[in-house]
Amino acid sequence: MLRWVRQQLGFDPPHQSDTRTIYIANRFPQHGHYVPQKFADNRIISSKYTVWNFVPKNLFEQFRRVANFYFLIIFLVQLMIDTPTSPITSGLPLFFVITVTAIKQGYEDWLRHKADNEVNGAPVYVVRSGGLVKTRSKNIRVGDIVRVAKDETFPADLVLLSSDRVDGSCHVTTASLDGETNLKTHVAVPETAVLQSVANLDKLVAVIECQQPEADLYRFVGRITVSQQTEEIVRPLGPESLLLRGARLKNTKEIFGVAVYTGMETKMALNYKSKSQKRSAVEKSMNSFLIIYLIILLFEAILSTILKYAWQAEEKWDEPWYNGKTEHERNSSKILRFISDFLAFLVLYNFIIPISLYVTVEMQKFLGSFFIGWDLDLYHKETNQRAQVNTSDLNEELGQVEYVFTDKTGTLTENEMQFRECSINGIKYQEVNGKLTPEGFSEDSPDGNRHSLMREEELFLKAVCLCHTVQINADQTDGADGPWHANGIASPLEYYASSPDEKALVEAASRVGVVFTGTSGDSMEVKSLGKPERYKLLHVLEFDPNRRRMSVIVESPSGEKLLFTKGAESSILPRSKSGEIDKTRIHVDEFALKGLRTLCIAYRRFTPEEYQEIGKRLHEARTALQQREERLADVFNFIERDLELLGATGVEDKLQEKVQETIEALRVAGIKVWVLTGDKHETAVSVSLSCGHFHRTMNILELVQHKSDSTCAEQLRQLAKRIKEDHVIQHGLVVDGTSLSLALREHEKLFMEVCKNCSAVLCCRMAPLQKAKVVRLLKTSPEKPITLAIGDGANDVSMIQEAHVGIGIMGKEGRQAVRNSDYAIARFKFLSKLLFVHGHFYYIRIATLVQYFFYKNVCFITPQFLYQFFCLFSQQTLYDSVYLTLYNICFTSLPVLIYSLFEQNVHPHVLQSKPVLYRDISKNAHLGFKPFLYWTILGFFHAFVFFYGSYLLMGEDTSLLGNGQMFGNWTFGTLVFTVMVITVTMKMALETHFWTWINHFVTWGSIVFYFIFSLFYGGIIWPFLHTQDMYFVFVQLLSSGSAWFAIILIVVACLFIDVLKKVLYRHLQPTSTEKAQLTEAGSGINCLDSMCCFSDGETACTSVRRMLERLMGRCSPTRVNRCGISLNSLCCRRFSYKLEPDEPAAIDV
Repeated sequence: MLRWVRQQLGFDPPHQSDTRTIYIANRFPQHGHYVPQKFADNRIISSKYTVWNFVPKNLFEQFRRVANFYFLIIFLVQLMIDTPTSPITSGLPLFFVITVTAIKQGYEDWLRHKADNEVNGAPVYVVRSGGLVKTRSKNIRVGDIVRVAKDETFPADLVLLSSDRVDGSCHVTTASLDGETNLKTHVAVPETAVLQSVANLDKLVAVIECQQPEADLYRFVGRITVSQQTEEIVRPLGPESLLLRGARLKNTKEIFGVAVYTGMETKMALNYKSKSQKRSAVEKSMNSFLIIYLIILLFEAILSTILKYAWQAEEKWDEPWYNGKTEHERNSSKILRFISDFLAFLVLYNFIIPISLYVTVEMQKFLGSFFIGWDLDLYHKETNQRAQVNTSDLNEELGQVEYVFTDKTGTLTENEMQFRECSINGIKYQEVNGKLTPEGFSEDSPDGNRHSLMREEELFLKAVCLCHTVQINADQTDGADGPWHANGIASPLEYYASSPDEKALVEAASRVGVVFTGTSGDSMEVKSLGKPERYKLLHVLEFDPNRRRMSVIVESPSGEKLLFTKGAESSILPRSKSGEIDKTRIHVDEFALKGLRTLCIAYRRFTPEEYQEIGKRLHEARTALQQREERLADVFNFIERDLELLGATGVEDKLQEKVQETIEALRVAGIKVWVLTGDKHETAVSVSLSCGHFHRTMNILELVQHKSDSTCAEQLRQLAKRIKEDHVIQHGLVVDGTSLSLALREHEKLFMEVCKNCSAVLCCRMAPLQKAKVVRLLKTSPEKPITLAIGDGANDVSMIQEAHVGIGIMGKEGRQAVRNSDYAIARFKFLSKLLFVHGHFYYIRIATLVQYFFYKNVCFITPQFLYQFFCLFSQQTLYDSVYLTLYNICFTSLPVLIYSLFEQNVHPHVLQSKPVLYRDISKNAHLGFKPFLYWTILGFFHAFVFFYGSYLLMGEDTSLLGNGQMFGNWTFGTLVFTVMVITVTMKMALETHFWTWINHFVTWGSIVFYFIFSLFYGGIIWPFLHTQDMYFVFVQLLSSGSAWFAIILIVVACLFIDVLKKVLYRHLQPTSTEKAQLTEAGSGINCLDSMCCFSDGETACTSVRRMLERLMGRCSPTRVNRCGISLNSLCCRRFSYKLEPDEPAAIDV
């Protein structure tokens, strides 16, 4: 317990060295001064809080927010000095916001605790004291030997010791880690593979040395030293020996493994690392507005304090006869009195800062995010996948995207590969009815109808069948004894592969006569036209992005040592010294022009001496604990040279459905699309043309194959010049990875200038980090555009995390992109609805929510400021403290929350068919300085009308009751408050376009609730209140006809100007969105149920009259029926759109 506490406080770090030493079965050496290393236990902790730290930690995190901290200071000031309002007025809203947020976060954390306890309490079997002991998962320690049975998940990161198979191999699926459903083969070292019983394992004496934990799922460096009698045998350990926590054992009865990483040090737990916090543009605007209102607050407080002392400079006002000073007040310091008065005014006006804004925004984002998952248009039936939201903080950012960076393979394409053609020994072949046919020969020609394979063809196909990581379903019956077709080909086997390219090639080879039939131990079995052959697998040189190739070294049935290599032509052709290199290069370019994915295949024969040298170097590199990757890369480069080229393959990856329409829609919406791919130049250009990213009429500019800074800079200058000269023509830019590195090194500004003047940019031969660098380059440019990255593979993760919004495609390359994304969708075509509909709605909703919150608080506090001019700045409050407390919490909170969840200012079909409407909300248009200034001025205007309207109507003659009884200051304040509540609620109604029964209920219900509450609150003498200022005030106010007249007149006066402005703007300067709100339904034109919409041919007066009719509940049933509006929901349901002459054609997406 003490050690755990020290680790949590950071005084006792778990590891000190770069490597860890693990004694299997925890048999520590008995001699010497051995100090065992300290390792983490096997508990998984995904929760954030504990019972002990929840309150302090949660409070600390919440008070890091400026608004919460500000209200805490105000609350403390109210406790410390004599202020005009009760501390409850600030304390209760603060307590409400803090409590609601804490309950939400506490509940979420309780669910995480519940899940953790279920995982940590799972039963496992561990080898101890010569037998199997059942224990809980959390009790596993590093060094324990664990038994895992078929279909069970691994409880920790284990090094495989043995399995029920003689060769010590097992099959594993890592679908829960990276989404790959193919079976991966893991193998134990020969010395432990024979120990298949608990008794034998209990006698094992071995030590594992390996690296300290790291998050990379595919990297593991270690070695095992097994003691046998007097000798010690050292074997390398790599990723093929490590069984990851969360993976599942398949097609294997049981395995034994030793725990090397446990608990929060497992690779699965390390991949839980929180992503860097992304902040939306709306949140940044909100914080800016908060600072501006804070300045307004300070200005009002300082001005009020100065005016108070200026007024009190006259003797008669300094100490009037009815309010004499005490001796203590006369003798107190003027500076202290000034500070005290300033703080008192600060408290009086503090509600201009909306504390409930943050909690409302949080609720809106959290609840609103469910609509994406519920949207059936984003559901993909074929794969049974629906859209998912990994973070709700960026919902509104979907409506602000200016650049889309997309991967090609699996994102724009299906990632379903089909073999089309190949080049063997300089001759092009196509597959025709299960046979390889040379180009130019038909199936009926003598050479086209042959049943045998030439030597070069057979060697090429054997290379395809041996150089891969494909697995065969173990439950499938072996093709060896199965039926054979007439041409000697076995019935199709079911292959599993992490790469769709490999699967397509192996399946194509099997169709034309060379069948990979599986592995047996360290052997690979192939049937060539029915004749079985066994190749011994000696070494696998794994694929990596830097080499862009993979190789295998095998021993043929005749005893020859052969190297088979396949990879990108840029990594194979320069290393080939013989074969038809020139012809193959031409064929590869031809394949690429057709949009096919290309791979080159080569081989090399080793002499016994060469192989012995290679084996020695590989063993040294693989057993190294330091710089293993670098050493292996050097050895791989030494081996993969002097190759003999066999040929190349061309595989087709079909475009996804509606990709072309989606890209065109993005372009119409003003969004620039960049394609970032690792494919070769010609393939990428061909796919860009076919998917509509590049147009046939577009001028394609190229920045490729540059090796020096000078040539790259010169080409950039030429491109910039061409763009200026041909400014009318649309340009597309193609740049490759090497040229991009040069351009970003010295000529970043020039490169960005060229890119921004291009309609479309294609980056090919891109490494994963280069993708992220390009995104960062655009993101940090002076214009600070909002970027979106979309991809489906692990190589897209860095790009997805770098962009403002990251979207993962649920494709066939695993789930890493989905796990690291902000949103995930099944197909690229869903991007259009995600941006044009959901993004549009989220942005409109939250922009109005933020502006409205500041507006209604200006309306709330400005009358309080004006009131001070009539009470000698005595800090007398205009409103009762209960009204101060409940204004933001109860009276005005629900209408804006419901609006922010359900508002649809344009019908979704119209938004999706008219992408140009996206331009109306781009560049944070609704939260810019002009809208902010409009809402703020409107708030001050309404506040002045509330106060001075009430003052003019009852200021001089306060005897508004029939019996001549006079109104007091509380009645005046209540009148102002009543007018304000009705007006701000009606203002929200004016902004609402999409009315549902919920909107009606909360809008009119809020006003009714205010009246009922006020009657109840003022109609009873409450014994726990110190004063009964409000007793019978509201009842008397409502009993005055003059007061009712004042309420109606002031509300109409406030809203009339706003309605007039909306109507005039819609007539004189309508935006594209406002035009779209005029929709045709049947024989008449109707609006989307906004109170301020008007139809063609109507005057402004007609529109206002209709609005007033609605307010009074006199909506014409005939008009409602003609417009297709339900009387229950008042929601238009029939939509069509008539294009304006100057607008682009509608696009069906």
